[in-house]
Amino acid sequence: MRRSLRLLAAVGLVGTLLFSCAPKSAKIIGVAKFVSHPALDAIEKGIVDELSASKPDYKVDLQNANADMNTAAQIAQRFKQEKVALAVGIATPTAQALANQIKDRPVIYSAVTDPVSAGLVASMDKGGANITGTSDMTPVREQLDLLRSLKPDIKRVGNIYASGEANSVALAAIVKSYCQENGLDYVESTITNSSEAKQALLSIVGRIDGLYLGNDNTVFSALSGIAEVALEKKIPVVTADPSSAETIPVLAALGYDYYRMGVATGKIVVRVLNGEKTADIPAFLPKDSEDMTFVLNLDTAKRIGVSVDQSIVDRAKVLISGGQLTRK
Repeated sequence: MRRSLRLLAAVGLVGTLLFSCAPKSAKIIGVAKFVSHPALDAIEKGIVDELSASKPDYKVDLQNANADMNTAAQIAQRFKQEKVALAVGIATPTAQALANQIKDRPVIYSAVTDPVSAGLVASMDKGGANITGTSDMTPVREQLDLLRSLKPDIKRVGNIYASGEANSVALAAIVKSYCQENGLDYVESTITNSSEAKQALLSIVGRIDGLYLGNDNTVFSALSGIAEVALEKKIPVVTADPSSAETIPVLAALGYDYYRMGVATGKIVVRVLNGEKTADIPAFLPKDSEDMTFVLNLDTAKRIGVSVDQSIVDRAKVLISGGQLTRK
């Protein structure tokens, strides 16, 4: 497979067109992600790998909205004008932009936390007239249980999320409910763009004992800055993104293997291109244990003064200790 860059003058963007062995007259699959960060990049790679293997006669046009809603809408408009055979939206804002613009051909969403609340489908049990896809409704309660097991004396839970991301608003409601049920103080700070993330933590750091970060693309694109503050202030951070936790020093992450989710999304794309109706394909939500990953950073634990029980260490699929990453 060779790569070439094409200036997308219609929207003032630079995209990547993957050709594989496709003829010049090949149809195009448009793939747009909301922003570049480890989880969404892994999804994109999984989709491309699956399509390269199963549909090598199609070209794949990769686009990145760079966490900008207007750019996401422009990409959707381009795909519509380009008459792509099918469009894939990675993350909720991008999927919504595609669904709003494209009505006459299939749209496949990927890693949309709550496709019903996002207005993409009426039910998780079936697809829409021209849309279906994969959900990454993260196990919020399990993740918060993990935070509490790592910090048993926690009384105040912080949560940072982008108020403009429907998926993040839905998750915040679950976090707030969990805290109420377990007698914990819930402290949130919302942002509108990634440049505000570090300051958002600084604004609440004196009022929290631990920080939870759900599936929020805007926040995850600024995770390095958040982790920097958390280390300095000795705040344990548990996130829903194992991909970024392998390189960014948060305490722990429990969530989906996003490369596998990308492959699963690619398989749905193939089914639709082969003639299946989107309405007949329900939302795919990973349920196998192999689809989940638990990353634990013992180096971070040591730096912030957290003692980790051996039973928790034994559960980790990816362990970071002494600067070395080990996969079990």
